[in-house]
Amino acid sequence: MVRLIAILVLAFGVAAPRTALAQDPATLADIRQELTVLYVEVQRLKRELSTTGGTGTSVGTGDTFDRIAAIESELQRLTGKSEELEFRIGRVIEDGTNRIGDLEFRLCELESGCDISALGDTPTLGGGAAPGVPAVAPAPTTQPATQLAANEQADFERAQEALAARDFRAAADQFEAFNQTYPGGPLAIEATLRRGEALEGLGDVREGARAYLSAFTLDQQGPLAAEALYRLGNALGRLGQSSEACVTLGEVGVRFPGAAAVTDAEAAMRNLGCS
Repeated sequence: MVRLIAILVLAFGVAAPRTALAQDPATLADIRQELTVLYVEVQRLKRELSTTGGTGTSVGTGDTFDRIAAIESELQRLTGKSEELEFRIGRVIEDGTNRIGDLEFRLCELESGCDISALGDTPTLGGGAAPGVPAVAPAPTTQPATQLAANEQADFERAQEALAARDFRAAADQFEAFNQTYPGGPLAIEATLRRGEALEGLGDVREGARAYLSAFTLDQQGPLAAEALYRLGNALGRLGQSSEACVTLGEVGVRFPGAAAVTDAEAAMRNLGCS
């Protein structure tokens, strides 16, 4: 997976040529400064997890039943507080780890002699695994859930109809608006994938490829992952990135044997003359 991501990073490096980046020392300094800020944030979180040595807990001075009730109440309060902090720290660790991984790729591109394919997975900030993120109850809405789902489905179908009618501009705009209105919804990945189709239909192959890459990275094992990876590889071929396209298309059969997209990927590889 690291090899595939590295290849895709190089493929999209056309948008920011390496020679131009290497000549910009301010960019390298900015990246190093951002890394420093991230590590300072981690140290701040570690201090937050350290005990101050004092407590304000009182279990009452009444009879046994009163004290038990006070203890149970305090336990509930502390449990809720710990879950809140665990969720917050888990999100910071996950976001920070992802950002550092991205910065490591960018630094490697900027520094001569760095082999991107040799980069390993970014270690989790603070070591070990990130704290589990407890389920959070959805925020109340002013509409019933069934009505919201119906609106979401209707908006998605409207964008699909525009795509089927080859009104690519309307389809791209509607799929983008859909993901802004329903972020993280059950149809978000497919909306991202279909937006890539619409952009490619408009002739914007590079932005279409970026949408395919986004759809694939959002869910690398889901029902649309094989199609997203195939479309990404095919778009890379159209962009003239033949080597990267062949590797990406070859991954479709390796990762998703038996998927319908494998046949399309193999045909695309033959057209590109992949060995």
